[in-house]
Amino acid sequence: MRTTIFSFLMLITMLKMANAQSTTTAAPTKSEQEVLDLSRKKWVWMADKNVDSLEKLFDAKAMFVHMGGSWGTERELNVIKSGGIHYKKAEVYSASVNIIGNTAILLNDIDLVAVLGSNEVINPFMVTEVYVKENGKWKMGSLTFSKLSRAVKLAVKPN
Repeated sequence: MRTTIFSFLMLITMLKMANAQSTTTAAPTKSEQEVLDLSRKKWVWMADKNVDSLEKLFDAKAMFVHMGGSWGTERELNVIKSGGIHYKKAEVYSASVNIIGNTAILLNDIDLVAVLGSNEVINPFMVTEVYVKENGKWKMGSLTFSKLSRAVKLAVKPN
């Protein structure tokens, strides 16, 4: 009987410890926070069509993957500048970053309000951003939009 009670108490203790570990999140490091802040600025720059700031952020060899294709930095900047895709608003629900050496991999769970031609659309995406730190500055090397199967969370509906 003592063994059963002891085992039961150990099980409860282990479950509590496991739950405490899963709900505790460490504060981001200084480098992680830099990348998170840079990503937030990037969404604003994209919405504002601020290609000057984006050109400084995007590496010349960066790749951009969209639902309709993939291309390099020059075309992405031209698409933004021309309004071919207007990234009107990115509602970010969660963002996480992992740094491996001088490379940061950031994941954003977003609803993106975009205007394509004359059509406003809202899509849920997991956006993967890859940054490389060169000469003390983070440069974007890749931006990939992966459409999620979840429903749009954003309350605003397109026109």
